[in-house]
Amino acid sequence: MTFRDSLANRVRSFGRGFAVTAAVGAATGTAAAAYGWWEKDQFEVRHETLPILPEGSAPIRVLHLSDIHFVPGQVKKTQWLESLADFKPDLVVNTGDNLSHAKAIDPLIQALRPLMEFPGVFVPGSNDYYAPRIKNPAGYFRGPSKPKTEPLQLDWPKLRSAFGMSGWIDLTNRAQSVVLNGLRFDFSGVDDPHLGRERYAGWPRGTVNQDARPHLKVAVIHAPYQRVLDHFTEAGADLIIAGHTHGGQICIPGYGALVSNCDLPTWRAKGLHDWESDGFTTPVNVSGGIGTSRFAPVRIACRPEAVLLTLTPRN
Repeated sequence: MTFRDSLANRVRSFGRGFAVTAAVGAATGTAAAAYGWWEKDQFEVRHETLPILPEGSAPIRVLHLSDIHFVPGQVKKTQWLESLADFKPDLVVNTGDNLSHAKAIDPLIQALRPLMEFPGVFVPGSNDYYAPRIKNPAGYFRGPSKPKTEPLQLDWPKLRSAFGMSGWIDLTNRAQSVVLNGLRFDFSGVDDPHLGRERYAGWPRGTVNQDARPHLKVAVIHAPYQRVLDHFTEAGADLIIAGHTHGGQICIPGYGALVSNCDLPTWRAKGLHDWESDGFTTPVNVSGGIGTSRFAPVRIACRPEAVLLTLTPRN
């Protein structure tokens, strides 16, 4: 065999190996995409118990919704959202990013109508103000996503009005008290920190007699940036409720999230954790979210979730 024949054989062998590797890679990518498309509709309810109520209080069930990213025609998501009313929560907390389409408001309101029979509070996320756009997923590894210079406006005033007419309380840079099962909850919320719109309203101020009674301070935010968690922790919050991260959305089994789309450590991108700042500690519940951007409709090792927090008396 001549040197030329040997070289030709090696080139052909390399070509066959490369073709096989490329085919396997393509098949793996296709399988992962198909699995991610399936998993995005495998809705779950995460149950957590948190002993933070004053002694002698009756348990209070808080249903946390976040990042619904609704698109018209999502029948399975609609049916699942409607079914959440079966939990009969004492309070619904919505931490924003409800929309992923300009025509999603009416069908979203219809899906949430059974839950609007219960008391609720809400704050907006960036995708309540602006529609999502196609972006390179690899960009998330360079840091939190940036707002577009010419974003497509969504009808947030219409959605906010619908929530308000149902009795849900708008906590956008506002504070307000609500009595649940005879216990006063002091809520303080902010506009979306991902857009840099947070403004702190402090805690509600009641009468002297009210302030002397046991009560609970709850902060409600969309994006759990560290500066906001630090502020509310140092301000004495008993609980912080947030969303935004999608739990990482595409995770590695046994490892977890690769990104959080904010400066929150990735291991905190989903779940109930304690946050510490300046000697204070506050439990923070970060929802893994219910939906995805309509331009990235996959989830891997990170199923969509609502969270049912059962608050119980302190030990």
